[in-house]
Amino acid sequence: MTIDLTTLTPLDTQHYLQHIIAPRPICFASTTDQDGNINLSPFSFFNLFSTNPPVVVFSPSRRVRDNTTKHTLQNVLAVPEVAINIVDYDMVQQVSLASCEFPKHTNEFIKAGFTMEPSRRIRPPLVKESKAKMECRVLEVKPLGNSGGAGNLVICEVLLVHIDEAILDEANRVDQRKLHHVARLGGNWYCKVTPDNLFEVEKPNTQLGMGIDALPAPIRNSGVLTGNDLGVLANATAMPAVDPEFTDPTLTALLQLENSEERIHRYAQQLIREGATGKAWQVLLSRI
Repeated sequence: MTIDLTTLTPLDTQHYLQHIIAPRPICFASTTDQDGNINLSPFSFFNLFSTNPPVVVFSPSRRVRDNTTKHTLQNVLAVPEVAINIVDYDMVQQVSLASCEFPKHTNEFIKAGFTMEPSRRIRPPLVKESKAKMECRVLEVKPLGNSGGAGNLVICEVLLVHIDEAILDEANRVDQRKLHHVARLGGNWYCKVTPDNLFEVEKPNTQLGMGIDALPAPIRNSGVLTGNDLGVLANATAMPAVDPEFTDPTLTALLQLENSEERIHRYAQQLIREGATGKAWQVLLSRI
């Protein structure tokens, strides 16, 4: 199905885009107006866009149904400061409660049961329960349109970061396995990051991978190895040499079978997915 977005209603456009552009991290934004009234609201149009200078952007869009603006947007235009609190699984239900459209000047900290913690350099308070939070100065608010659904990019410079020591490792680095991020999908759907669904992908930063086009044809055209499998192999900077001392009982048994190429590729695939890429290379090279 191909969809021309110009033929859709704003509500239908929102449906398709929010479901396929996901998961989205959540900016739990604390702001204040000129009279000191606090507002707390989550936004999933949010991400990191620069580390030097440290800049994050979130977008309190105009409401699709009636084209009204969020209290958060009104506040950052009046007081260009925001505390951005990262959402994890332990607080997601309270965060959802804070997204209710309470009347203006309602303090969602109180409604959602969060604890206000004083910031050091900005006026809006931090959410004490959040395990990572940022004090930010608003650099610019860029409206993207005047109709319902139009975004307003709130471009923020991060001044201070506060991190719960419980999510740090021995070197004071964030241990990704300890911060159970929550992210937004479409509709009522969310997802959470936990150790059992984390995986690492080796990223070549200084040396170029040789590329899938450089793999030997029997490997590149394998009917077993997937694009992900080939991507792991092709991240090598060059073709590994055959190790004459490499031995593997499973490979030895497979080589004695007729038409064993598919079985060998399946064994290599198993090794790749176990992280034993070096062994996988030797297994595959045994038939080239």
